Amino acid sequence: MAVALELPEGVAPQTTVSCHPVPPPHGPAEQFAAGRRAAAAALAAAGSAERTVPRGPGGRPGFPHGFAGSISHTDRLAVAVVVPGAAAVGVDIENAAISPRAAAFVLRERERRLLLPPGGAYTPRDLFAAKEAAFKALNGMGALGEFVFWRIELSLSDTGLTASYRGQPVPVWVRSEADLSFAVSIRR
Repeated sequence: MAVALELPEGVAPQTTVSCHPVPPPHGPAEQFAAGRRAAAAALAAAGSAERTVPRGPGGRPGFPHGFAGSISHTDRLAVAVVVPGAAAVGVDIENAAISPRAAAFVLRERERRLLLPPGGAYTPRDLFAAKEAAFKALNGMGALGEFVFWRIELSLSDTGLTASYRGQPVPVWVRSEADLSFAVSIRR
């Protein structure tokens, strides 16, 4: 049974998304399988003849040549995003609350001041998801070396959020619902 999750506003029109519920007992094996089912459906919608997404180096999903993609999941939902012709894609979904202590660790003071209320419109969970999605897009080609996602810097641009690491920027789009934050980042 497929479920729907709308892409955040502003994401490139050729982007495809697919979601699948994670069946009981909602463990790692079920999450992995649901992610691969979502990836196969997103690849099909993007026009790929190849629908298999094996584990690549470091456990990353190995999407077919010409179809950059990313997978994320919670314990109940898996999502995959595919963008034909992109260099790398990152997606993240988060349903857990981010504590003030975790937000202080993951977000720089400037990010908290400008992006969280009252100065900004994002929740800590939104920004956590944005950094995770940007990490996948920035690290998708392995060119930036090893780093941890919270080292990414978020800032506002004319089109929304921009994430950067070592001078490499990527746009990030976030869609927030009451119980889920959904972030997509595309590296061209």
